[in-house]
Amino acid sequence: MGKTLTFYTNPQSRARITRWMLEETGLPYEEVVLEFGAAMKSPQYLAINPMGKVPAIRHGDVVVTENAAICAYLADLVPGKGLAPPPGSPERGSYYRWLFFLAGPVESLLTAKHAGALAAPLSAGYGTEEDVLRTLEQAVAGREHLAGDRFTAADLMMAAFLGYYMMIGLIEKRPAFTAFAQLHASRPAAIAANARDNELAARAGTPQGQEG
Repeated sequence: MGKTLTFYTNPQSRARITRWMLEETGLPYEEVVLEFGAAMKSPQYLAINPMGKVPAIRHGDVVVTENAAICAYLADLVPGKGLAPPPGSPERGSYYRWLFFLAGPVESLLTAKHAGALAAPLSAGYGTEEDVLRTLEQAVAGREHLAGDRFTAADLMMAAFLGYYMMIGLIEKRPAFTAFAQLHASRPAAIAANARDNELAARAGTPQGQEG
């Protein structure tokens, strides 16, 4: 590939999604584990991500933040892996749709729900919680893939979101959600990513979680 790929992470964060995606690509990468607090807010890291949050990746001179953007970027680095449908294909539209539905309405809803401050349906991009759950259920019910007939970064994001938010009780464990999350969590790359992050978390003496 010719350019160093560096992954900025903390095992107690949303960066677990990026870790899984990196493992799916098979690309070599360097990891930089940052503690919450001073390390993430240091001038050195703020020069990479002014938000002072993880995940972030640096690929040569290119910096990408936010899980959906990182997953899309990484998928395009390895077209032979089929982690994104070809540009211009009908499946590409579904791929973008679900990546950004998760990054937008779903993430916004669950953050607001966790904070106990849901917005009025007409002013919120997520509408109501039932709107979001119904849409998610229709997307995954009876299906293995969201875009075409093979695994893509959209499936990874969906499985990671469903698995984590069901685990902490912010999404109810509907059968369709459980089936989709468990199917993709059994992938070798997901298992390898979880093993590495669990190892890092154990070293730090902290339970699994998601911040950042």
